[in-house]
Amino acid sequence: MAKSEVPVVVLNAGKEKSASRNHPWIFSGAIHHVVGEPKAGDTVEVRSAHGEFLGLAAYSSESQIRCRLWTFQERTPIDRDFFSKIIDRAINNRLCRGFDVHDPKSAFRLINAENDGIPGCIVDKYADILSIEILSVGAERFRQTLYELLVEKIHPRGILERCDSDVRVKEGLPLRKQTVYGDVPKIPVEMIENGIKFDVDVWNGHKTGYYLDQRDARFNVGKYAKAKHVLNCFSYTGGFGLFALQNGAKLVTEVDVSKDALAIADSLIQKNGFDKANVELVEADVFAYLRKCRDSRKTFDLIVLDPPKFIESKSHLEKGARGYKDINLLALKLLAPHGMLATFSCSGLMEMNLFQKIVADAALDAHRNVQIIERFGQPSDHPVKTSFPEGQYLKGLLLQAD
Repeated sequence: MAKSEVPVVVLNAGKEKSASRNHPWIFSGAIHHVVGEPKAGDTVEVRSAHGEFLGLAAYSSESQIRCRLWTFQERTPIDRDFFSKIIDRAINNRLCRGFDVHDPKSAFRLINAENDGIPGCIVDKYADILSIEILSVGAERFRQTLYELLVEKIHPRGILERCDSDVRVKEGLPLRKQTVYGDVPKIPVEMIENGIKFDVDVWNGHKTGYYLDQRDARFNVGKYAKAKHVLNCFSYTGGFGLFALQNGAKLVTEVDVSKDALAIADSLIQKNGFDKANVELVEADVFAYLRKCRDSRKTFDLIVLDPPKFIESKSHLEKGARGYKDINLLALKLLAPHGMLATFSCSGLMEMNLFQKIVADAALDAHRNVQIIERFGQPSDHPVKTSFPEGQYLKGLLLQAD
């Protein structure tokens, strides 16, 4: 093995396959030994048991994902120019897909972590504000460089660090939520999605402020809402409901456990000029609400199930699968004749084939004959590298019952 100027992570025999196929993660169990004493976030070489170069990675001493690969090319400095090229590529790719980084009201994901070449870094644009999650020690090491480059290339009004996810704890990183550039208002930021106005609380909203990954699904499901009674479960600030109203829904029932989220949903109805008489806001646990509707024999023409992640780890897979089965069973029993169900999972460990099987089993137990009309995934600003299937976390089905 040639002498290296940086620490070297040597893999166990046979564990080089994923890296040789450009997968960006090296787990602790794949490592035979480490040459040198890398600190958290240091750049290391990754080599096979036979000494072949596999890539340059950020090293983590805390996470089970011990190395996150920056590049698979030798003699590539991991420096400002490296990240400048990555951000340029991400910007140009978004422009090609119809996302304008300089549109003062647009909202989309600019950097999608591993899938855009910066493992553990998510950059979401809300109007003229960038909201950023840093979830790995490698991205943490270069965070200041990343912020400076984003300012140069995007010219945002402000940049907010939403580094308050518990995922950071697994990397041994502190939790933070702070403005790191310019001005980030405490009041919600207005952005426009497919003609609908939204107010996004970047400081306190879910994730980086909102669920940008459901953009396409909100628009496509809304097209089926005309003259229908729509039930939007786990409604958050009412995105699916607003697009249902835009398409002429007869009545929209928004159900969420958060009083604050429903208050924002209420304000957005007025902001977009919809009739509040066509909307019912319900503060309730969704499972309990669905059981109440079942017991009272209430039905709906279109139901949306967009729950939070049910599966955090492999040990939760069986329990999470039961949760998806139960909630889809309840919803299917509430569908009116020819009714539709848009059902989703954002659990990365829930593969589409398994999700479809769970929904099919729920339909059998509900004694409903259903057809799949559409399948949903992440929009084009949430790309998935073919070498990183874990990046495909969002999946959904649109069903219609007899």
